[in-house]
Amino acid sequence: MSDLPRRVLFGAAYYHEYQPYDRLTTDLDMMAAAGFTVIRVGESVWSTWEPEDGRFDLDWLQPVLDGAHERGISVVLGTPTYSVPPWLARRYPEIAGELRTGERMGWGGRQEADYTHPAFLFHAERVVRAVTARYADHPAIIGFQVDNEPGLWLFRNHGVFQRFVDELRRTYHSVDNLNREWGLVFWSNRLSTWEDLWRPEGNTHPQYSLAWRRFQARLTTEFIAWQAGIVREYARPGQFVTTCIDYGRPAVEDEELAGRLDVTAGNAYYEVQDALALPDTRTPKDRLEEGAWTISQRADRMWSSRQEPFLVTETNANHRISPHSRPAYDGQWRQAAWALVSRGAQMIEYWHWHTIHAGAETSWGGILPHSGRSGRAYRETARIGQELATAGELVAGLIPDADVTLLHSSPTRWLMQEHPPLARQDGSGDRDSYHAFFDVFHRGAFDAGLQTRIVHASQLTAQTVEQAVEDHPVLVVPGLYVAEDALLDWLKAYAHAGGHLVVGPRTGYSDGETRARIDAQPGRLADAAGAWYEEFSNLLTDVPVVARDAGLTVDGQPAATRWLECLIPEDATVVAGYDHPHFGQWAAVTTRVAGRGRVTCVGALPNLDLARAIMRWLDAARSPQWCVMPDSVTSTGATARTGQRLRFLHNWSFTPVDVRIPVAVTDVLDDTRYAPGDDLRLGPWDVRVLVED
Repeated sequence: MSDLPRRVLFGAAYYHEYQPYDRLTTDLDMMAAAGFTVIRVGESVWSTWEPEDGRFDLDWLQPVLDGAHERGISVVLGTPTYSVPPWLARRYPEIAGELRTGERMGWGGRQEADYTHPAFLFHAERVVRAVTARYADHPAIIGFQVDNEPGLWLFRNHGVFQRFVDELRRTYHSVDNLNREWGLVFWSNRLSTWEDLWRPEGNTHPQYSLAWRRFQARLTTEFIAWQAGIVREYARPGQFVTTCIDYGRPAVEDEELAGRLDVTAGNAYYEVQDALALPDTRTPKDRLEEGAWTISQRADRMWSSRQEPFLVTETNANHRISPHSRPAYDGQWRQAAWALVSRGAQMIEYWHWHTIHAGAETSWGGILPHSGRSGRAYRETARIGQELATAGELVAGLIPDADVTLLHSSPTRWLMQEHPPLARQDGSGDRDSYHAFFDVFHRGAFDAGLQTRIVHASQLTAQTVEQAVEDHPVLVVPGLYVAEDALLDWLKAYAHAGGHLVVGPRTGYSDGETRARIDAQPGRLADAAGAWYEEFSNLLTDVPVVARDAGLTVDGQPAATRWLECLIPEDATVVAGYDHPHFGQWAAVTTRVAGRGRVTCVGALPNLDLARAIMRWLDAARSPQWCVMPDSVTSTGATARTGQRLRFLHNWSFTPVDVRIPVAVTDVLDDTRYAPGDDLRLGPWDVRVLVED
């Protein structure tokens, strides 16, 4: 990671060029008063930088940078390649992206261009060089954001498809090899020549689907890396290069993308008001899509990209776009900001400063309303700016605690989007199936009071299994449908070396080409698990789960939901089973000692009650020092660069609560000292930052 200021950067995206009148001095003065230390500029206005082909207007940003620098506010300068000007579309209509072969996208939004097309790349390089060369030496600039939220579309343009065919030719060398590796004998899909490969529309072959999605993600990584290389030609030492990652984009493989940059940066949007309340009393169907736990997950995903502190380029400044215009309750801005910092955020940057007066996002609220007057959102964010200044270097670059680690798989996510194993309530395939498998374990850990680390397969296998056991003593692998033999063998070796491997549903079922394995399931892990299955079932109604082992304590209504695997224990202990006249003959959760470690199989998609119980059981040996909290309170820990231990207490409720302090601590923000056994009062939607003495 590049050298960043030794404090958490704090600010917003700022678009002076969008304002209907000149208020630059007023805006910058208000930012300085609110404790802003950074703004992001310039990424959305190619047509302002280059109003006509080859005619550049580069001086308009100078007053913004000069004014920011005078006030001690740093600047992240964006390149405008995701927002293509109309003149470029008019002059080169062939650069329009095609979401279906031969059907060009309409213009008038953003990211409509096929970013592999030579005409687009020529003009993109020209504007990037012009903007970067003009401002790289400005003392306010600390870094560059190339493009913005890349990977929005899966383009099917002629040139893109031909590159796909060429890549297959380089990978498989002959159509005979491709026929064999993809199993194209099925439905008479065998190719006799490369020209026989069909277009993506209507494809039903899983091997094709995964190869296509992997290819699209590589195109995104290639484009961003190309642009980062151009910017680095002009950047000064110490200036970083990044992009703003939207982790939901279909053509993004975040660990590969971030690996070509200097620091991870991304979006951390979340639902507010009662969606953040704990305990969560909403109906089950709403719980996985929103909640206080999602703030932690957004942060954990950003940490996972490079396994290091990250930048939050965009997060809620106020209400989001209609029909989701719900501004936060008092205190919720502060709670979210400190939750992100506690999980490793090195920058909190709001989208955006001033609510825009025209355009598609007119109703997406900024820190200031359309009137430009300071109000509740400004006061709330100004308080955060003051607190971050008070905390200073102590809270910058934190290493968050991790009680359990979850393995994330982009290939499995892509495959399950194209071929969903789960159904929605209307019976259609659920393209969010992978999130259903993954998120419930992350949410279960949050509800159990645990902190989570997320890793990718390439990051794990780059370690020795011994080092991984030390770094990740409990490793949960949910939904890993697409897995190379070598990865599954590494996971088994990890367990034998002393780790606790938790095998979630669908794990190991297919190989890296999505071909179903012919060995007992879970593939290549059944012997170490001491349990296997041959049947699985989608569920229309939940199947109750009961504890069979005294170590598992369940409450609420634990159940299998939507998916069930019929686990047959051989020499494994049955931890939980089903209370059902048919499914009761199989195990729901099993565990077995394997070498110096353990393998636990979770044979169903758990509901939240079961997920919480499993995660508590996995971490039963943890010290209860900071674990016993009121129902509305979360307690998270992190280690500062100094080695000091920090503790963040959040009260996600309107009701004030008292927390019994287990060790001597000092409040970072007001220097209040607490001895062991003292009570600390948390007000409504309150957060405290404590350093252990």
